[in-house]
Amino acid sequence: MKSRLSDAVLHLALLGWGLVVTLPLVWAVLSSLKTDAEIFASPWSLPAEPQWDNWVRAWQEASIGRYLLNTVIVVGGALVLVMLLGSLTAYCLARYEFPGNRAIYYALVAGMLFPVFLALVPLFFVVDRLGMLGTYHGLILVYAAYALPFTVFFLHAFFRGLPTSVSEAAFIDGCSHTAAFFKVMLPMARSGMVSVGIFNFLGLWNQYLLPLVLNPDPDRYVLAQGLAALAVSQGYSSDFSGLFAGLIIAILPVLFAYVLFQRQIRSGLTAGAVR
Repeated sequence: MKSRLSDAVLHLALLGWGLVVTLPLVWAVLSSLKTDAEIFASPWSLPAEPQWDNWVRAWQEASIGRYLLNTVIVVGGALVLVMLLGSLTAYCLARYEFPGNRAIYYALVAGMLFPVFLALVPLFFVVDRLGMLGTYHGLILVYAAYALPFTVFFLHAFFRGLPTSVSEAAFIDGCSHTAAFFKVMLPMARSGMVSVGIFNFLGLWNQYLLPLVLNPDPDRYVLAQGLAALAVSQGYSSDFSGLFAGLIIAILPVLFAYVLFQRQIRSGLTAGAVR
């Protein structure tokens, strides 16, 4: 009886949490398909007629399309770079013993504890003197450096848990260290790669502080900056339907990514916990 009661309480708590998370999203979707008058008159009702032109207006006039393209370029480039460097670093630290191995690993892990806002001022001057302020490659490098400590920490456990006999068999068959990594060990850590890739994608896609300081060019704004600018401009022009449409456009890529890869995320977390 106690077990059933505790299960019922747990399910009710989870149901309540699900409603808290889902209702604001549903309300934002409904508001993006209404007129401004409907948003204020009946905020929770269905739209009398879906206003798809709100999405077109947000995409074109509010420049959400350009902000989305900028974000895809920056986040995509940073993900490729950090996954390549992070996997190589984690593999070397996990599989090879050399002087300073632990020192390098703990230095990288310590980077996760350092608040990024404390480094904004020196980071601004470094990027500015390198001539990369307000550029795609400047943001890509900073994003990759920001995500590298977590990537190494996450993948380190996966590479340490892989069987040594497999890599030794690859070396006996004539594989070089590079070939053994890319053809044997990296595919075996696929679940961990997918998991950390999704986590990095979510974190970098929603990044606001770094581009706010290092990306002053309005033509290169990423989505977080663009939505902040849109909230100010649409608020003054009272175009709240266009603002909600822009928010939903920005949410959709992240939502699709999680829906598509939720199984890989769970399997990756479970594998990391077991190892």
